[in-house]
Amino acid sequence: MNGCIIGIDCATDPKRVGLARGWATANGPVVDRLGKVAKGESVADRVIDWMADAPRVLLAMDAPLGWPAALGDALAVHRAGGFLPVVPNRLFRRDTDRFTHRQLGKLPLDVGADRIARTAHAALSLLHEIGERQPCAVPLAWSPGFSEPAAAIEVYPAAVLKTSGMRFQGYKGAANAAQRTGMVSWLQEQLVFEVDTA
Repeated sequence: MNGCIIGIDCATDPKRVGLARGWATANGPVVDRLGKVAKGESVADRVIDWMADAPRVLLAMDAPLGWPAALGDALAVHRAGGFLPVVPNRLFRRDTDRFTHRQLGKLPLDVGADRIARTAHAALSLLHEIGERQPCAVPLAWSPGFSEPAAAIEVYPAAVLKTSGMRFQGYKGAANAAQRTGMVSWLQEQLVFEVDTA
């Protein structure tokens, strides 16, 4: 096993962040770690520990990792009470969100929305902390062949579910436990689990 992928289900509360580590092997993908942080442990501590024995790491983060360019440009010159001469969809929705909607018919939450914006902020803070504690920063991977020892990408689980033929909405909550059980069964068919929850 050479490089690994660490999946991070981002949240504003560290206790709610879910983590998984997987490896690409000759026999297919293997997941060897799942969990959440222990009391007194930070998410960065856990991720850095999981990164330690991998020569190459891709952090796959379930959170927006950027805001629309038009929003930054508009806010840089905006003054309270002033007119914003940009339509809302250009301010709060990114090109990647529009692309996802065109391809999959599923529109991600606007990154400017309260809860997702706070999650994005927490994800970027986590990425910064991990980079500060490593020999070099963790940049975004703009291509599969990134040259750095570690890089990060933004992932959108609903897109993965939909392109895999799975139900991609309405699977959360107590009433949909059977749907989630089916999803887990599908994952177990696709992946080898050698899970250590440490």
